[in-house]
Amino acid sequence: MTGLKGRRLMRGAMLIAALSALTACDENAMAAGGATSSAEQRDDYLAAVATTDCVLIDQRQFGAVEFQANLTREQVIEITQFYLAFGGAERMEEGGVRITTGPCSA
Repeated sequence: MTGLKGRRLMRGAMLIAALSALTACDENAMAAGGATSSAEQRDDYLAAVATTDCVLIDQRQFGAVEFQANLTREQVIEITQFYLAFGGAERMEEGGVRITTGPCSA
């Protein structure tokens, strides 16, 4: 019984360590994960999203980010999906996405 508990604790500790490592990824490591956008485009995106209170819900926020960051709708969606995949954003229960990285991490 002690062996089984020990293995469960070890698995839990390994899972926590893996999640912590993923959360601690910096921008360069995330870029290596397959984003087609440049670091400059992601920086412009984050600065623009910060002006929408860090949320993308409807046309008002998407349009503002597109205009301010000089991105197409497809680029905004791709970058948003990128941050969702790597823990820099989260889906909101009421719909939309909240960005949780860069200037929106506070």
